[in-house]
Amino acid sequence: MNRYFRELSVAAALLVMLAGLALFAPGFYQPQPLLSLATREAPTLVVACGMALVIMCRQIDISVGSIFSVCGVGAGLLAAKNWPFALVLPAAVGCGALLGALNGLLIAGLRLPSIVVTLAMMVTLRQGLNLVQQGEFVNLPDGVQWFGLAQSTGQWIMVAAALGLMVALGLGLRHLVAGRMIYAIGSDAEAARLAGIRPQLGTFLVFVFMGALTGLAAFMNTVQSPQVQPLAGSGLELKVIAAVVVGGVAISGGRGNLWGTFVGLLLLACIAPALIHLHIEAYWEKAIQGTIILLAVVADSLRTRKNGS
Repeated sequence: MNRYFRELSVAAALLVMLAGLALFAPGFYQPQPLLSLATREAPTLVVACGMALVIMCRQIDISVGSIFSVCGVGAGLLAAKNWPFALVLPAAVGCGALLGALNGLLIAGLRLPSIVVTLAMMVTLRQGLNLVQQGEFVNLPDGVQWFGLAQSTGQWIMVAAALGLMVALGLGLRHLVAGRMIYAIGSDAEAARLAGIRPQLGTFLVFVFMGALTGLAAFMNTVQSPQVQPLAGSGLELKVIAAVVVGGVAISGGRGNLWGTFVGLLLLACIAPALIHLHIEAYWEKAIQGTIILLAVVADSLRTRKNGS
């Protein structure tokens, strides 16, 4: 029970919020708005899964928002040229993987601090995209939105794909050798090396995977609208890092799981619509999110000190 204290605490907070909404704002539970909320958050969940792996490795990636934007615009441009989905999807994933590999080479190969490398990548990609697009949206042809299907069908596919990916990665972390390697590298890279694990290679592959998941999420976001916004990924990095930290993944690495990340994202995602239904000013959203994140970090610090003593 103590092992999953953070995850259970976040789940309890989420249940309290949902119970309060059931009492004071039952309109929150209308099926279509809930499906729309889940659909909007599906790409975020995909990126959050990748961010959880990065933080478990005791790294950070604040370039995911810019990579998301670049991959989304790239996917939109290809779709506008009537490329089939079978080619647009791997192109978006491949673009993200390449950018993630560049991060990985600089971090794992040259052993540069991940926060410095990804900050530079974030600014470079964002400014480069602004220079190329000049803020112009990419208009998509008919048949691209929702995979050419009915909106409700496309939404269910999106949500099911994100949840399926999360479950697969969660099981892989727990039962596959690669998953245990991530925990080992984040817990103690030197001990992992002595055990026969190559920490630098593992770190590089995690960043490649992070980029690939971001490209996939960008594709998922692209098909939700008739236009692609160049700044669609702005602020994404903060949102997914917050979900991961609130969900119990330790900033110090080596601890956490995707189930907690999922619950953390749900908690943060429900705040804005909850405020709307409760007729509370929207500016309280950031304050509430910040308070939740601060409490999570303080709890993690206290737990680390307790275990250290």
